[in-house]
Amino acid sequence: MRVLIACEFSGIVREAFRRRGHDAWSCDLLPAEDGSPYHEQCDVRDLIGYPHWELIISFPPCTHLAVSGARWFHKKRGEQAKALEFVRLLLDPPRNGGSACRIALENPIGIISTRIRRPDQIIQPWQFGHGETKATCLWLKDLPTLKPTRIVKGRKQRVHYASPGPERWKERSRTLQGIADAMAEQWGRECSS
Repeated sequence: MRVLIACEFSGIVREAFRRRGHDAWSCDLLPAEDGSPYHEQCDVRDLIGYPHWELIISFPPCTHLAVSGARWFHKKRGEQAKALEFVRLLLDPPRNGGSACRIALENPIGIISTRIRRPDQIIQPWQFGHGETKATCLWLKDLPTLKPTRIVKGRKQRVHYASPGPERWKERSRTLQGIADAMAEQWGRECSS
């Protein structure tokens, strides 16, 4: 199956799919952290309309969308409008003659829920083997909700309390391995059947 992981620089989700035999590619404005040849450093808009993607999973930047920045919303209406337009594109990409593909979009709790539509699912890392909390919304098109794979007892807010610094945003945006594996296993199987 041909899979595009949009707005991913880490390669975590891409590699989870590749390990299961899928032709998975990531793209981001940043280079791949893992140096993979299966990463396109470009704007996702350059790739998203290709007809050959069977599954597109997107992780758009949450800077202007997440409730964690709500106190600044009144100062960034223009940025929010652009971010929401980008989300709409990712949820309903042009197909350029290809058949409709399955879509997943991930983002924290934020304004997508009120401006576009409510998420289909909210997951937590502790449902997938990571002892921490970070409510994560999933908007799905022709995909089932993810089933928890390994519920653990830990409930730390590791990402929320990460030390300030220039790389903090990268750590906060990285998909945890347990969630990536669940996506690849469950959605990979669903899309291949």
